[in-house]
Amino acid sequence: MTSYPQQLHYSSEQVVWQEVPDEVALAYTITGCPVGCKGCHSVDSWPVGSGLALTEDYLQERLTMYKGLITCVLFLGGEWQPEALIKHLKRVRAEGLETCLYTGYEDVSLRIREQLTYLKTGPWIAEKGGLDSPHTNQKFYDLRTKQLLNCKFLTGE
Repeated sequence: MTSYPQQLHYSSEQVVWQEVPDEVALAYTITGCPVGCKGCHSVDSWPVGSGLALTEDYLQERLTMYKGLITCVLFLGGEWQPEALIKHLKRVRAEGLETCLYTGYEDVSLRIREQLTYLKTGPWIAEKGGLDSPHTNQKFYDLRTKQLLNCKFLTGE
């Protein structure tokens, strides 16, 4: 069994416009992913404990800095450290922002889902493509409405 640090670590922090439909998201690529999808574009994020610590204070600083500019915070992973992830999701929600998780799993625990606005599920399978492919195995949900939003990622529609 892999031993994780007490807090989340991240390898990348970006403001993104395409990963969550109709939202401007502050995105964190969380390190320590146990899924290991073949062809993953974030292999550098696999080592447990690599990257920078995503402390509560740092996250709050970033939320304050981006206040009025972002509408959502996206965690690309982190569900393998549920307590740390839930703590951050609650902080984000307390600031009035939407929350999103990209997971390579088919689902996450109810405790995590209760803190999410959006959820992308499913491992990366190169031959099926990502959310912009009509053949993808991945699913992107608005958990408020239970609506599947994959159509918002398809080009030409």
